[in-house]
Amino acid sequence: MTHPSKVPANPWLVLAGLSLGVLVTNGFGRFAYGLILPAMRADLDWTYAQAGWLNTANALGYIAGAVGTMLALRRRGPAGLFALGLAVTAVALVATSALPALWWQSLWRFLTGLFGALSFSTAGALAARLWADNPRLNALGIAILFGSGGGSAIVLCGATLPPMLAAWGDGSWRWAWVIVGVLSLAMAPLGLWAARRAPVPPRREVSAPPLPSGRMLAEYAGYAGFGLGYIVYLTFLSAWMKEQAASPLQVALVWVLLGGCITLSPMLWRGVFARHASGRPLAMVLSGIALGSALPVLWPTLPGLVVSAVIFGSCVFMAPSAVTNFSRKNLPPESWGSAISLFTVVFAVAQTIGPYAAGALGDLTGSIGTSLLAASAILLAGAAVAALQKPL
Repeated sequence: MTHPSKVPANPWLVLAGLSLGVLVTNGFGRFAYGLILPAMRADLDWTYAQAGWLNTANALGYIAGAVGTMLALRRRGPAGLFALGLAVTAVALVATSALPALWWQSLWRFLTGLFGALSFSTAGALAARLWADNPRLNALGIAILFGSGGGSAIVLCGATLPPMLAAWGDGSWRWAWVIVGVLSLAMAPLGLWAARRAPVPPRREVSAPPLPSGRMLAEYAGYAGFGLGYIVYLTFLSAWMKEQAASPLQVALVWVLLGGCITLSPMLWRGVFARHASGRPLAMVLSGIALGSALPVLWPTLPGLVVSAVIFGSCVFMAPSAVTNFSRKNLPPESWGSAISLFTVVFAVAQTIGPYAAGALGDLTGSIGTSLLAASAILLAGAAVAALQKPL
C-alpha cells in the first residue's frame, strides 16, 4: 500500500486548482449546454427529444468514464486520471463548435462526459486529503470543491451566453462553444498543477476487502434519484423560460443567481456535513433540489424563477459533497476513490435516462414544464430513500 504524501504548504491554492478542474469538466462540460441549447434547437430545428439526447450522450460517456475510473484506480493514482480528464475535456469543448451534424455533436458530448468523469470522480478523493485531520475544514473543502467550481462556471456562462446569443442570433451557438472551450484551456494549467501537488490518497489494492455496498444501498438509491432528476432542470430551464417569453436579460439574471448560490452553498451546508455520517445530508439536499425544480412551473413569473434559482442553486452541487462526505466518514482512506467512483457510476446511469425522457415527455405534452414537475417528484422519492441510510 502506498502512503499519503504530506499536505502541501498552501492547501487552499491546491483546492482552487482542483475546483477549476471541476469548473471545466462539470460546469462547462455539462451545464453550459443548457444555456446554448435554445439557440441550437432553434437554428438546427431540433425537437426536445433530440436536444435531450445530446445530454443523454454526455451521460453515456459519463458512465464509461466513471466505470473506467473505478477500475483504473486499482492500478493508477487519482492525480493522473484527474489531469487526463481535464485536458481532454477542454479540447472536446472547443471541438463541439466545428460541425452542426447531430452525430458530431453526439460524439463530442459523449467524449466530454467520458473524460469529465475521470476528473470529477477523482477530484473528491484528492481534496479529501488536504485537511485529513480536521473534519470541519475537510467538510468545507469538499463542499467548496464542488460548489465553487460548478457555480463559477454557471455564473460565467449565465452572465455572457444569453445576451451574446440574443445579440448575435441563434446561429452564433458555435461561437458560444468556442468561448467556453478557450476559457477551459486557459484554466487547465492551474488544475493540472494542483493534481500534482495534492496529497496522494492510499491506493486501494486489488486484494483489498470489497466495499460494504449492501449497507450503502439507501445512499446509492438516493444518489440515483439525484442523477435522474436534477439534470432536467439544468438542461431545460432556459427552454422553459423561452416558452414563457422571458427576455435574454431575465435568463441571464436567473442563471447568474443560480451559479452564485451554488458558489456560496458550501457555507450553508458545511455544518450539516460535519455533524452527520448518515444519509440525512443527502436527503435534505434532494428535498431542496425538488422544490427548486417545481417552482418554475408552480410560480411561472420572474420572482418565482428567482426563488427557484436560489433554492436549487443552494442545494444542487451539495449532493456530490454529501456522498463524498459520507464515504470519507464511513470508509478507510484507501476506499474513498473507489467508493466515490461507484457513486458516480450509479449517478451516471440514472442521469442517462433523464434528459431524453424529459425531452420526449415535453414533446408529448407540448410543454417542458411537465418534465420539471416529474423530475421534482423523482427527487422527493430519492430524498425519502436517502433518509433511511444509517452510518456504517
